[in-house]
Amino acid sequence: MQPNQYRDVRLEKLEKLKALGLEAWPRKAQRSHGIAGLVATYADAEAWPNEKLEGLGLTVSVMGRILTIREMGKSVFAHLTENGEKLQGFFRKDDLAEPGWDILKLLDMGDFIQVSGPLMRTKTGELSVRVKEVRFLSKALLPLPEKWHGLQDKEQRYRQRYLDLISNGDVLKTFQTRSRIVSAVRRYMEDQGYLEVETPMMQPIPGGATARPFITHHNALDMDLYLRIAPELYLKRLIVGGFEKVFEINRNFRNEGLSVRHNPEFTMMEMYEAGSDLRDMMALTENLLSSVAREVMGAEQLPWGEQVISYAAPFRRLTMKDAIAEYGALDRALLEDDAQILALAQAVHVEDAATKSAGTLLGDLFEHYAEKQLIQPTFITDYPLELSPLTKTLEGDDRFVDRFELFIGGMELANAYSELNDPVDQLARFQAQMDEREAGNDEAMLLDQDFITSLEHGFPPTGGEGIGIDRMVMLLTNSQSIRDVILFPLMRPTKPSEAAGSPEETD
Repeated sequence: MQPNQYRDVRLEKLEKLKALGLEAWPRKAQRSHGIAGLVATYADAEAWPNEKLEGLGLTVSVMGRILTIREMGKSVFAHLTENGEKLQGFFRKDDLAEPGWDILKLLDMGDFIQVSGPLMRTKTGELSVRVKEVRFLSKALLPLPEKWHGLQDKEQRYRQRYLDLISNGDVLKTFQTRSRIVSAVRRYMEDQGYLEVETPMMQPIPGGATARPFITHHNALDMDLYLRIAPELYLKRLIVGGFEKVFEINRNFRNEGLSVRHNPEFTMMEMYEAGSDLRDMMALTENLLSSVAREVMGAEQLPWGEQVISYAAPFRRLTMKDAIAEYGALDRALLEDDAQILALAQAVHVEDAATKSAGTLLGDLFEHYAEKQLIQPTFITDYPLELSPLTKTLEGDDRFVDRFELFIGGMELANAYSELNDPVDQLARFQAQMDEREAGNDEAMLLDQDFITSLEHGFPPTGGEGIGIDRMVMLLTNSQSIRDVILFPLMRPTKPSEAAGSPEETD
């Protein structure tokens, strides 16, 4: 049958329910237990054989969605699910109170019902409720995805996540794990003395990262606003104002393409600590990841595709030049000469290589040779100044900055700085970014004069970092696409006319 035919059949059942004087969508369920709690306590057949269960005299009322129904003579067996766990309802004609057996003819897979009766175990050893009373909680008018294979089409899974969660137990488990990961991260930060804060999502000047923003308009003030690309400049203002340690877990928005690692709306944690530097951020990061892996996943060694990643601290440290030389099998000395750097970039077909600085080309060479090879956790340090407009330079070499990016599983997970706190230097770098913007780089930063003013009131030495929460969940749950860890990822329009010109998905 087509979905509309299923719906018609179920509407007929709904009318029969009403004729029996039953409510299809009552206001409240009357539960004594949750299915997950009963399964956790009594699922072990050896510890709780039927005789022992019956000896308890435990009568329960549970609610759940019907996943399966099978009729065997004067008995009906139905599996109910709640919070990812299943419990069987065992219905016998002679056991049921009015309206009794008639109500079972009106049940469909997908319906929510409440069943009440003693807890028991069937002859096959399955934990069950011997149903004495059944009550409708929600009549489902549309069927669930195909019974045996669930919801397999990826596009449909992402567009109709509610069906994905019902049909695929592993998907529900992944998102439950995501919630536990975020909670564990929050607890860890608070245990380190950090305070959680909230900063504006809509900003008059987009700052804190080099990215194209989304633009909206506030009618009452007649002004354009930008969905934030990062909370960085506001969090730093809090350090100026006297906070010592702050963090924020929230959404950022970047008007960029879709890929297995990018969604335009994503979750980040940023944190800043007065008096610290890059080395302190390294220690915090590796201890955070190893702690969360142990607490939530139960181990520091976790699968990633066909490989195993170790989250045990300490993590490896490599300069950007060392990483290029190692993974590109290049002579390290070549990376000390600007002309040789240009030649290497042109050899691997870096776009517009001749127009770029040597520092920018080092970033391109790193991306080409090293980035996807960094499977085990690795801090990459000593970034060229051109790539980091908000970072202190290295002591003794102002061509490079005191920055790290943490790579795991071949992708960037975290980005940290010894923060630039010299307002004169910061203003000059903003002006250089503005020059780039005028030259056509619409991802270059805008000048935030109020942020400069805040620095001029005194900004202490500070370590700061951003960690991608979505990517952290990807890594810890062995999920190869960011769409598998975001409940409602952005999708292309379904109509061909709307889809024209939509962004392509890439690696």
